[in-house]
Amino acid sequence: MKRFALTVEFDGTPFFGLQRQAHGPSIQQSIETAAKKVTGENVTLHSAGRTDSGVHAFAMRCHLDLEKDIAPFRLMEALNARLRPDPIAIIGCEHKPNDWHARFSCIGRSYEYRIRNRRAPLTLEKGRAWHIAKPLDHAAMHDAAQSLVGRHDFTTFRSAHCQANDPVKTLDRLDVSREVDAVIIRAAARSFLHHQVRSMVGTLALVGQGQWRVDKVAHALEARNRAALGLNAPPEGLYFVAARYEDESEENII
Repeated sequence: MKRFALTVEFDGTPFFGLQRQAHGPSIQQSIETAAKKVTGENVTLHSAGRTDSGVHAFAMRCHLDLEKDIAPFRLMEALNARLRPDPIAIIGCEHKPNDWHARFSCIGRSYEYRIRNRRAPLTLEKGRAWHIAKPLDHAAMHDAAQSLVGRHDFTTFRSAHCQANDPVKTLDRLDVSREVDAVIIRAAARSFLHHQVRSMVGTLALVGQGQWRVDKVAHALEARNRAALGLNAPPEGLYFVAARYEDESEENII
């Protein structure tokens, strides 16, 4: 049995999320089906993280195990051929030791959230960014974001359906910057709670629009109550950027 690590890029728009779902298509199902066509084997895809319906990925890390002796490059090419026309691409494939796990060996995950801040409606980025027409003060958003960096109880910023045992997480980075009319939020941590990034972004957007004071974000965090949350940002602006592992270089970190 050989373990293959995959790096996967996908547009999450037509899927019900990364993880296999009983009620709709998923990225996991598409890749497992493609692998069955290539090898004749029933496989299970394991991933560094889960994504909701409509969330995208630049470089999601996954793994699967195969009995078939096949070169990583050939497996990547064969999977890509059979994934068409789904908007999923295997952009990297390599052998890993059998004790390497896409989820449990991961020591860091990073996300990017894209807001297009302009009056005009979206065309090319429709479904791939959150459109906010009202001007955003990205500097105020960044200042407010710093109160969330560090080790905290993030109960306020977790989904009511979150299955994590502990709401305490260490947020390593939460930066807000502007590139012309794009406001970009970058987040990094060992792991995140369900909806944590989207909840933080939605709340920061209220600060950017002047509806919340900068210090209100810290007060919402301290409340440890989902009712104190300002807003949950929509999924289409969220991208899984990279997963980090001890046996790999730092180049995957944003």
